[in-house]
Amino acid sequence: MHIVLDKVSKGRRGLALPETTLQFGEGVALATAETEQRPTVLGLIASGRMSPDTGTVTLDGRAQPGRLRRRVALVDAPRVCDPAPDVSLYGVVAEELMFAGRHADPLAARTWLLRNGLDAMWRTPFGDLSPTIRLRTLMELTVLRHGVESLVLVSPDRHGGSPHSWWMLCEEFAERGFGVLVVAGAASGAVLSDVGATDSAVER
Repeated sequence: MHIVLDKVSKGRRGLALPETTLQFGEGVALATAETEQRPTVLGLIASGRMSPDTGTVTLDGRAQPGRLRRRVALVDAPRVCDPAPDVSLYGVVAEELMFAGRHADPLAARTWLLRNGLDAMWRTPFGDLSPTIRLRTLMELTVLRHGVESLVLVSPDRHGGSPHSWWMLCEEFAERGFGVLVVAGAASGAVLSDVGATDSAVER
């Protein structure tokens, strides 16, 4: 799949998101966005959950917002789909299994945790997990949803840790056949330049 955002913007004079062009859908793509709001706005537009005020969003050359929403999942976007920090890991797993249309009873949740080596942490508040465990958990649960082929991961750098850790995690998912767009800050983009990660977003 090939997704193109062409000169999209949001808000009066592009305040919420300046005019931006990018593409993703194969491998891992990086888009940098600054301010508290812009990464989430860009993530919402890229995943088909918000319409831009200007520009176009196409999937395989056509505007297909419904298909885009079904095939592209938004992950950990602040104030949109990030888990509450005081909810236990077990609670998050059970909820995400439900969203994926899987059995979400206590046995199913504990079984998933056991299979992923997280059973000992089942009571841990989600906000206390390390960045890598947090992101891997959310991404693994997200790809269980029917039809999901690409992920849009928003602001993973806000949790701390090395950008290389979540970049390698995203590369793992790309090797499994998922497209990944990461929306992060410019500082993370600068750090990742040493592994060949280049900003795919063009702002005007």
